[in-house]
Amino acid sequence: MLRKAVLKAFKGLSRFRQEAKFSTWLIQITIHEARMKLRKSRHRLYESMDEGQQNDEGNYIPKDFADWREIPSEALEQRELREALTQALESLPQKYRTVLILRDVQHLSIHETARVLGLTKANVKTRLSRARLQMRDALAPGFDGAWSRGRSQERAQPF
Repeated sequence: MLRKAVLKAFKGLSRFRQEAKFSTWLIQITIHEARMKLRKSRHRLYESMDEGQQNDEGNYIPKDFADWREIPSEALEQRELREALTQALESLPQKYRTVLILRDVQHLSIHETARVLGLTKANVKTRLSRARLQMRDALAPGFDGAWSRGRSQERAQPF
């Protein structure tokens, strides 16, 4: 589900208006995806697998379940996204990449990350913030420079 949310966010970067933090926007997409999945599962909850269909002669017809084969277009999108993320991660300087992996991939706390790397908590937070910003810029180079312009210049432009 998280992969699907990240993919949707990646596809919809042009709709990100910078009215909130990028992480907040991504969380909202993830929450929406979770709610949609919950709605679908509730709907399926009330369907009984025992209630098979029958044709005119009374013969049992099994329910048609989803096709589990990989969808080529989705596989391609997943591969392209994985490649983009890998390339962006590899482009980070080692000190930022290490902090990002420990925090966002391995889910270590700020305290644990600081202890493992022999850094202060403030230094871990700074490096993590810089790593996330560099990842953002590497994955979405700014759509006409929107990232580098900053919010104050963007708000000054007429609608």
